[in-house]
Amino acid sequence: MKINTETKLIGLIGYPLGHSFSPLMQNAAFERYLLNKIYIPIEVSPENLETVVKGISKMNFDGFNVTIPYKIDIIKYLDEIDEYAKCIGAVNTVSIKNGVLKGYNTDGIGFLKSYKQNTGTKIEGKKVFVLGSGGASRAVSMTLALDKADKIYICNRTYEKALALSNDINEKVGECSVAVPFFHEDMKTAIDDSDILINTTNVGMFPNIDFSPIDKDLLNEKLTVCDVVYNPKKTKLLQEAEEIGCETVFGLSMLLYQGAEAFEIWTEKKAPVDLMLKILEDGLKEN
Repeated sequence: MKINTETKLIGLIGYPLGHSFSPLMQNAAFERYLLNKIYIPIEVSPENLETVVKGISKMNFDGFNVTIPYKIDIIKYLDEIDEYAKCIGAVNTVSIKNGVLKGYNTDGIGFLKSYKQNTGTKIEGKKVFVLGSGGASRAVSMTLALDKADKIYICNRTYEKALALSNDINEKVGECSVAVPFFHEDMKTAIDDSDILINTTNVGMFPNIDFSPIDKDLLNEKLTVCDVVYNPKKTKLLQEAEEIGCETVFGLSMLLYQGAEAFEIWTEKKAPVDLMLKILEDGLKEN
């Protein structure tokens, strides 16, 4: 592809960004359709977030993704928010049309597609234990509630953050969420009552691959254990879950489907999912 004055940019805003495979996946998808677009990482320190977003709005950008730690903070710098993203309270995808920045959230949809594709089962009626209360957790947890999960336990090291998210779910969707203190016995009681456990934190992400967000003895063989961390493909949490007989769902699948949704927002074309998956898997092998 020739880069010229007509080339449209799409970025990834976060800090840090050394772990991201999104540029590989999205650029391959653009090339498949011969689109004159380039996806670039934009590592932004917190004090510069507003300045960078304002600059992007005046440049040749079609949009950008947002990752840790800005999925909530980004909202105050946008012109419009999609109703689904507004309900979630977090944004991971932004489109720019005629200078208007509109926020979306594809994380929740990405997780849901990943879960259903890998397990062949529905969320409806299930009890779910969610680790974390940041932007990814908001997207996943709110989507679980909208998809009629029976109960959603939210657990975070800072209990007040778990409580705030749990209350938000109950107010917006219905009484289905409970905040859980980050203490062994409280967590064990909730996990023993759950069908699914989801890690939405970045614990276990490369290069800190020897860490798990919870102790192995909190797991039990009846759980389906999911991790949003995709690098490494099999985190320590998932390794330990498999050792005791749990069904597991890798984070790479969620990355794929949330990225495919974002691609379709920017291009209004069907995402080449098979190609995007191959690129992600190849990238992990080389990492």
